[in-house]
Amino acid sequence: MSSNYAQITATRQIKPMSAKLKGIFVSAASSTPTITVYDSAVSSASDPVILATFTPVAATHYNFFDGIFTNKGLYVVISGTVSCTIAFE
Repeated sequence: MSSNYAQITATRQIKPMSAKLKGIFVSAASSTPTITVYDSAVSSASDPVILATFTPVAATHYNFFDGIFTNKGLYVVISGTVSCTIAFE
């Protein structure tokens, strides 16, 4: 199965149903950047964290090989200045 992608620069719901996170390519990161990924169909409120808060490095690809599965959805929270592409199924 081929992956879908979403290029984002702010917090965003990527997929509102079960998903597989395949990877994150960070093209730019500055001003105390962080990324957190939740298993959520709506927001990050009280849903499980599937990828704890980390500081991304510009021009870096974070590959999750076989993918990280979610049950409810794929919700990405960005702080600072980040431009990244999320690969998912």
